[in-house]
Amino acid sequence: MFKPQRLGTVTIPDAELTTDKKNCKKIGPCGVGEKAIYLNSFYFDRRYYIPISSIERIFKRIAMSKGGFTGKGAFGTLSYLVVVYENGKEKQCNFKHEEDVDRLLAYIEERFPQIPLHSIEAERKLEEKRKWLEEKQRERILPEEIKKRLTKLERAENYLKKQSDYYMDLSLSAKKKRTYDRSNPAYKWVALAVVILGIGAFLYGIYSLLTHAGFGMYFLLFGLAAIFLFAGANVLPTSKNNKKYIENQLERSIQQMEAYIQKYPDFPVPAHYAHPVVLKRMQDIMKDGRAQTIPEALMILKEDLKALNSNVTVEKEEYDEIVAIKPMFLVMDYK
Repeated sequence: MFKPQRLGTVTIPDAELTTDKKNCKKIGPCGVGEKAIYLNSFYFDRRYYIPISSIERIFKRIAMSKGGFTGKGAFGTLSYLVVVYENGKEKQCNFKHEEDVDRLLAYIEERFPQIPLHSIEAERKLEEKRKWLEEKQRERILPEEIKKRLTKLERAENYLKKQSDYYMDLSLSAKKKRTYDRSNPAYKWVALAVVILGIGAFLYGIYSLLTHAGFGMYFLLFGLAAIFLFAGANVLPTSKNNKKYIENQLERSIQQMEAYIQKYPDFPVPAHYAHPVVLKRMQDIMKDGRAQTIPEALMILKEDLKALNSNVTVEKEEYDEIVAIKPMFLVMDYK
């Protein structure tokens, strides 16, 4: 509707910009085109653009409430997409759902692999870890057969990265099913009842204001608070928040992945576990000498994931990996 405003010094001609924005892949409030990435303002989605050629790096930033650090008070997080361009300038965009940030970054990796997806500090730490692992692995001479299996896993991982939507859909649908299965069904109906009461209070509040009755404003505020609180928390039973829909969504994601990996000869893992992080961690297991074959590596990965719980402390990068894949194993009962 509105022509996006340029960020930086590089301008895209109006005709190209209009076409690119129209055809861009929309993810959350942002979008990724062939020519530019489109970023949101506080009020409008895809309000600004930065040419792809001007981008230096893109990464996720998580803001945590005080309770998340101290263990006291409310815990909450906010997810941001940070785009660094033109000698260190930054544009930060807030997202309602963290999985949309992950989906956008996965799509960037698929379409523009030359763009770094970590902050400079995170990149430095990852490089240090990579060098440490390389040094550690130099001490171990891998047999040729193991090297062949590692190559097979790496090629399969790269194949999955060509279709980020497929493995992101699989991960997200597994998370939703896991969340739904663990939630108390009765709570959803309680939430619905509270919202109905809230609507009633809201309507009475309007009536009270119009008739100058007392306490009308209080009923109005209570009604609005109840509606926004429970609707925003996504706890109400809806056409897309019920057991049948969520299970069908997971089944469609698995079938979509099954159709994709059938085109790849002898894919090393089942469709319901087909995620780049799964294949990456299986490679790490084999490099560490903990498994000799691909089935053994998958079995040990399952054991590793089973052992991880809220009492285990891991680094942020590993946490992101675990959150992405563990629900896939949980909903399949590690079969």
